[in-house]
Amino acid sequence: MKRGDEERGSLLLFVSSRGRHIACLERVLDLGGGYAWQPVGPSESASSAELAEFLARRTRFDEDCWAIELDIADPERFIAETTSAG
Repeated sequence: MKRGDEERGSLLLFVSSRGRHIACLERVLDLGGGYAWQPVGPSESASSAELAEFLARRTRFDEDCWAIELDIADPERFIAETTSAG
């Protein structure tokens, strides 16, 4: 969805299933100095316009951000495993 800087910038995952938006996850630095995934952005089933607006707002604050769309079969399981594993 958006290519960022090769060495810096935030990382956003737009998770969908069969073209329907499910969630957006961002990799954030946790208190222990490691990284964790946390839900951010538009709610489930957001429109393409809402997703584009969210990404545009994020890009204004972080021009180096990466945005990757994953269209996967079992998004709930992926999100649960990703947010619990860090």
